[in-house]
Amino acid sequence: MTKNNYDTEFKKTIVSLYQSGKTVNELCSEFNISISSINRWRKVFGDNKSSKDIQSIENEQRIKLLEKELKDIKLERDILKKAVSIFSK
Repeated sequence: MTKNNYDTEFKKTIVSLYQSGKTVNELCSEFNISISSINRWRKVFGDNKSSKDIQSIENEQRIKLLEKELKDIKLERDILKKAVSIFSK
């Protein structure tokens, strides 16, 4: 199963469609999104959140993405170091 990355504007649009009267099931079938994703977005982008809360959540998501990227790059670096030591012998 592939993981889709949706931008913040799309998520906000889905939440606004839900708040305007569409059901979660309708949104799931129309946009091919999982129920859990929509429910999570409702919690994050619902009316009860202030803009600071949304921004901090977006920053947390960005930090997680950057940490994953850093981990991958460190792994690649370590592999290259090992390859250089093997070929330099």
